[in-house]
Amino acid sequence: MSDLRAWFFEGMQQIGRLLERLEEAVLLLLIAAMILLACAQIVLRDVWGGGLSWADPLLRVMVLWAGLLGAVVATKMDKHISIDLASHLLPKGIFRWLRVLRYLFATGVCLVLTWVAADFVLQEAGQGNGQEMAGISSWQLNLVFPIAFGGIALRFLISSGRSLRAALTGKAVRSSDESV
Repeated sequence: MSDLRAWFFEGMQQIGRLLERLEEAVLLLLIAAMILLACAQIVLRDVWGGGLSWADPLLRVMVLWAGLLGAVVATKMDKHISIDLASHLLPKGIFRWLRVLRYLFATGVCLVLTWVAADFVLQEAGQGNGQEMAGISSWQLNLVFPIAFGGIALRFLISSGRSLRAALTGKAVRSSDESV
């Protein structure tokens, strides 16, 4: 039984590392593309007196993608925005359980946001009359919402599992950079 459990956790760690590398690669490519497109747009405007009509709106969408995918990474690193007054006022034993509830609540909120965002994208794709930019439909550009909220929900769920384990054992939560 312990071999199966060790195999499972090793597999989960490998999947986690793969997802982290994928997130980093997408963010790196996105930021590089944003820089290249913005520089090309500047050169085209200054040298030829005009630019690509779709470049500025696409850059705005790319900033949105970078921000939301950055939020996924920030959640993984436990660097997301949070109001943490309870950790200073409550005993550590109670705060450990409160942290579990906080992460589970955040998971639930993000799952609801994922559901609503996916419904929005499906409705927009079904209507088929959305705007197009550089040959990309608006519903495809809006896929970042369910992807990001789903990723954040997954990160909060992982954090709640770590916090639950810490609350049950009475130990401190491991570093957020370590995988489950």
